[in-house]
Amino acid sequence: MRWILFGLLWVVLPLHAQQIPQVLGYGVKGCDHYNRVFEGWENGQGEQIAEYIHYQDWLTGLVTGLSLATGMDVLKGVEIKGALRRIQVYCDEHPTDDFFTASMDLVRILSGLK
Repeated sequence: MRWILFGLLWVVLPLHAQQIPQVLGYGVKGCDHYNRVFEGWENGQGEQIAEYIHYQDWLTGLVTGLSLATGMDVLKGVEIKGALRRIQVYCDEHPTDDFFTASMDLVRILSGLK
C-alpha cells in the first residue's frame, strides 16, 4: 500500500508543480487600493497605517522568499519603505494592476530577474 501511495504522489506532484503559481494575500489587492492606503499612511490615518503594515509585511515575505530562492538580494539594498514608495509610483501609473505585479516589476528592475 505504501508503494502505491508513493507511486501516485510521484505522478501527481509534477503535474501540480507545473500549474501557474497562486498569489495570495495582499498581492492580489489592486494598485488603486494600495494608493489609497499609501496616502492614508502618509497622512497618519490609523486604519490606513495598519493596512500599510500589512502591505509591508507581504512585500517583506515576497522579497525574502525570492532572495532565498535566487541566492541574491533582489532589492539590491533598497529598504522596504523605499520599495513601497517605488511601488506606489508604479501604482500611480498603473492603477488597474495588482500589488503583486507592481512588486515584481520593481524586483525585475532592481535585480534583473525575468
